This record gives sequence, structure tokens and C-alpha cells, in this order.
Amino acid sequence: METEIIKLLVPAILAFIVGIAITPAITHFLYKHEMWKKKAGKGTGYGGGGTPIFDQLHKEKDTNTPRMGGLVIWVALLITIVLLAGLDFLFPNSLVGQLDFLSRSQTWIPLFTLLVGAVVGFLDDYLEVKGLGKHFAGGLPLSQRMLVVLLTSSFIAWWFYEKLEVSSISFFMETIELGVWFIPFFLLVSVCIYMSSVIDGIDGLSGGVFVFIFGAYTFIAFSQSQFDLAAFCAALVGATLAFLWFNVPPARFYMTETGVMALTMTITVVAFMTDTLGDGEGLTVLPIIGFLLVATVAGNTIQILSKKLLGRKVFLVAPIHHHFEALGWPGHKVTMRYWIIGLICAVIGIVIAAAI
Repeated sequence: METEIIKLLVPAILAFIVGIAITPAITHFLYKHEMWKKKAGKGTGYGGGGTPIFDQLHKEKDTNTPRMGGLVIWVALLITIVLLAGLDFLFPNSLVGQLDFLSRSQTWIPLFTLLVGAVVGFLDDYLEVKGLGKHFAGGLPLSQRMLVVLLTSSFIAWWFYEKLEVSSISFFMETIELGVWFIPFFLLVSVCIYMSSVIDGIDGLSGGVFVFIFGAYTFIAFSQSQFDLAAFCAALVGATLAFLWFNVPPARFYMTETGVMALTMTITVVAFMTDTLGDGEGLTVLPIIGFLLVATVAGNTIQILSKKLLGRKVFLVAPIHHHFEALGWPGHKVTMRYWIIGLICAVIGIVIAAAI
């Protein structure tokens, strides 16, 4: 057990150190090339129309704070994986050789998902800050990003169903057999989790939320003896903490799509891998551990439906964390309270997963 604990801690610590070490170079690149919006605000909000309240709240930060800060997270993770794989190659029969957590059975799929989201998200960020062509002035259209999510999720869902022979989900110790409907269910969860990516909007907010989510799944995977997956999640926690070190108010950069798209897509895969595949309840506790993501999607949905059907808004502005800003809460107060809620939800999710 001592070896497994070391295998959990070392990737997290190493990813954090690597993330801190590479941030100056990434910061220099982002500021040198002015990787920020040239025009503040969103322009168009959910359900159409302008976003005057959001634009007023963020008119100064949007045009002088770089995007693409999510580079710190996935680059640090990749470097950590390469370093530990190198140690395994050089010292295959030693303790340091056992720290390599890259395995076909547990981490290939979540790593593939993360890289797809990271690359497509990076492209979206680059197009948004550079404004290449009228069609891509605001980055990749949501429809195109959603298509990437659906195609990637379709492939992974098929892999679960066909190659790993997973066709059921767990729900409070009950097994629900879905058969071929497992695939569309996987897609539904993927889309819902990705739509929560708009939680990235206030200094330190999304970084803290993702730390608690992946931290919770680190404990869940570890308790289910999925040690490679646990190490993968732990490394993501370490890398995200390195990003958060520089993203706390005032933020040096924003995470944006290259980070948030990668992480939201990966959450879905990790939740399914810690479910029936790991003889656990990864999906049962997903709405609890990811409550803030669920609340974000629910708030946006309510706002859109209210505007379309009733002709009025429920919230001053959506996503809901900006509603609190519009009420007069300072950004750091919103962030701290989200962190508190995120921690509580993570602990509750861990306890429930362990109890059932």
C-alpha cells in the first residue's frame, strides 16, 4: 500500500513543480504575443441579444489579461507523464520505475480525451485573440466545438461498449442495464458536462472547482484500486494547482478553452471509468461532486427558457456566478464561496462513494 500512496503523491507533486517551473515561459509567450481579446465582452449572450452587464463588469480585464492559461495544466501533465515514463524505461524494476501511471487499461482513454479538448480549445483561443477571418472572429463556433465533443465522445462510448463490454451504469448499488443505449447516455453526460465550461469567468473560480472535482475522483479511483487512474487524476490536481497559483486575483492569465474544454471532457471519462468498469459509483456521485457544474448548466438553461418563453430574465446575467457579481459581490468573494461549496460537495461525494 505504501508504494501505491507514493505513486499517488509523486505525480501530483511533480506536476505542480513542473507547472510552476514552466509558467514564466508560458507567461512570456502569452504577453509577448498579446494573447488577449481585442474587444471586451461577449457581444452575444445565451439565447441571443447583447451582454451589457457582463461587458461592464469585465471591460478592463478582458483586453489586457491573456487567455490560454490552460496550457500550464496540460503541458505540465504531459511533461510529468514523459518524465515518469522515462524513469520506468531506465529503471524498470525499481520503485521510481513503478511511478509510471500511463497504462492502456486505465489512463490512455482519459489522456486521449484531455489532449483532444486541449488542442481544439487552443485553436479556439488562438482564433479568438487573433480574429482570423470574419467567420472565426470570436473563435471556433460553439456548433463546431460541440461537434468535436460529440465525435470524441461517440468514439469513447463505442470503445466502452464494444471493446470494454460496458453496457450498464451503477446507481446506489443497483446496476441499470442500458444495452446499446449506453452510447447515447454517454453522449448526453458528455454534452451536459461540457456545457458547464462557462464556469471559467472569474479569477481563480474554475481552477479551484476543477481541483476539488479531480481530487474527489483521485480518492474514489484509489479506493477502487484503480491506481493508475488515481495517479492520473492526482497529477491533474497538481497541474491545476500550479495554474491556480498564478490565476488567483489578480489573475496573470485565464484558463479559457484550451484548459476548460480539456478538463470538462475528461471529467466525463473519469466518471464512467470509476463506475461499473471500476466496480464503483462514479456516475452516482458525479452530480454531487460536480454540483457547481450542474448548477451552471441549470442556471443557463433556466435563463434561456425564461427569455424565450416568458420574455424576461430570471438572473441579472448568466452564467450564475456573474449574477452574483452583478448583485455587487466582489469577484474574490464569489470565488471563495464557490471553493467552499466545491470542497463540501467533493467530501460528500467521496463519503457516499465509499459508503455504497
